[in-house]
Amino acid sequence: MNETLAATLPMVMAAVGGLGIFMLGMKYMSEGMQAVAGNSLRRMISLVTDNRLLATGAGTGVTLLVQSSTITTVIVVGVVNAGLMQLHQAIGVILGANIGTTITGWILVLQIGEYGLPILGLAALVYLFSRRERVRFVAMAIMGLGMIFFGLELMKEGVAPMREIPFFVEAFTWFQADTYLGVLRCVLLGAVLTFLVQSSSATLGITIGLAVTGVIPFTTAAALVLGENIGTTITVLIASVGANTNAKRTAYAHVLFNLFGVFWITLIFGWYSQLVASVIETFHGVNPILTPIGEAADPLAFAAMITAAIALTHTGFNVTNTLLFLPFLGPYARLLERLAPDPRVKEVAQLRPMDARGMPAPILGIEQSRGEVVQMGRGVLKMVDWIRQLAFNGPRDDQIIQKTFHREEVLDNIHHEIITYLTDLLDASVPHSVAGEGREQLRIAHEFESMSDRLASILRAFLKLKEKNLELPADQQGELLTLHDEVADFLRQVTEAYIRREVLDEARAQSTNAAINRLVRSIQDQHLQRMVESPVDPNLSLILTGIITDYRRVRAHTMNIHEAMSPPATAPVE
Repeated sequence: MNETLAATLPMVMAAVGGLGIFMLGMKYMSEGMQAVAGNSLRRMISLVTDNRLLATGAGTGVTLLVQSSTITTVIVVGVVNAGLMQLHQAIGVILGANIGTTITGWILVLQIGEYGLPILGLAALVYLFSRRERVRFVAMAIMGLGMIFFGLELMKEGVAPMREIPFFVEAFTWFQADTYLGVLRCVLLGAVLTFLVQSSSATLGITIGLAVTGVIPFTTAAALVLGENIGTTITVLIASVGANTNAKRTAYAHVLFNLFGVFWITLIFGWYSQLVASVIETFHGVNPILTPIGEAADPLAFAAMITAAIALTHTGFNVTNTLLFLPFLGPYARLLERLAPDPRVKEVAQLRPMDARGMPAPILGIEQSRGEVVQMGRGVLKMVDWIRQLAFNGPRDDQIIQKTFHREEVLDNIHHEIITYLTDLLDASVPHSVAGEGREQLRIAHEFESMSDRLASILRAFLKLKEKNLELPADQQGELLTLHDEVADFLRQVTEAYIRREVLDEARAQSTNAAINRLVRSIQDQHLQRMVESPVDPNLSLILTGIITDYRRVRAHTMNIHEAMSPPATAPVE
């Protein structure tokens, strides 16, 4: 027993150390590629339309760059939760993400493990001493690649002796994919391991390490890979907890897609593994099912062959499953709507944590928070329209009054969520462009939140006029309506420009801002003139002055948003 323990300890240490370096390498490569390809990632997200092929392509491309289907899918859940993507569009992205995640296996096919450490070292020196941000993030990605190969080599060295220890040989004989029950056992093991490690790429690395050293046969490795597709859905389910119904449907779409795919592929597992083996034999001259490691003339060639077979198993499964689902995205979305029906009470979008593992994707995360800022802008526009209806266009409507004040509370909550979210997000190593956009979003969110407070104050003032049976003269009522419409139109122009990622023409913005200021002064002067000419109720005068001041502040907050979007930044309007 002591001899077995003494032999096992070095293996465990090497395997755990290699796994840690492998996972850290995945993280660094992902963050470096995100920073370098940030604009490309955003363009890919913007390509997501009703065209299912474009949505699938966007999901594939984004996952290729971020090196994690989990990150892509969790971000999609967040974007759907914010109301910026429809369910059927999100399903297409998820299908593409499952294809994109298979690139990890093909990277490992390169078999440059012995060069992993020098690649890591040279890239680390560039990363530490370079002053150019783009060069540093390229070096980070290369450093991550080196860590992936170096970590995989350590794992292989750790697990290789296992095939000589009877205890491990007996344990792995229970996980032989030679019967349907054996395939299911391997699938379950792969799912559990991925759930525990919270990274399908890490589990894939472990699987390849076991297979290339001959500890497990190719068929067992192929079944483990299928299970890893199920295990990776757990993080997405966690991210959907507390999200709105559409976000939950998006998470369920990911889970059901993988469950269905694994179900049908296990039914034909023997035929599928033989097909993969035949393709690999055509290119490598060796059949991975029929050739144990002991019969391989060249261990490096055997490792390359087995790794390619596992990568092809993973890719073939996801591509085939995607092709099966693509024609049925509409019915699939309707099925999800039946599984997660709409609630009776209308939901309010909330900003959800992007990744429960703490592996941030700042380039995509900043898009998710931008979606929440857009929701704040739309909420403020709704408040403006409701106030016009209540104050100028009709009788008292208690339901709309309640909705307006409730909207102000919702915007307060979203503002708090954005602050918390961006603070955590920007703590990561992010490019200056992302940090700058994060600061811009924080400022704009603050302006929208302050604006909602002023709008609520305006509504209270109009309600107070009615409660005290105070009525403004018709001409004064018309002046306030004109002021309301001018401020509302300016706000709508600036908000829609932000939604379209544009900036309102500076001359036009300054002209509108000045026109509103002149209108405010004119209303104030005319009110003072009325006070001189005839007695005015002090309460009416006080309330009217407050309303005018609040409209002026809404105008100022709107101008601040415009200036926050306009380079170079200028001082806020007081």
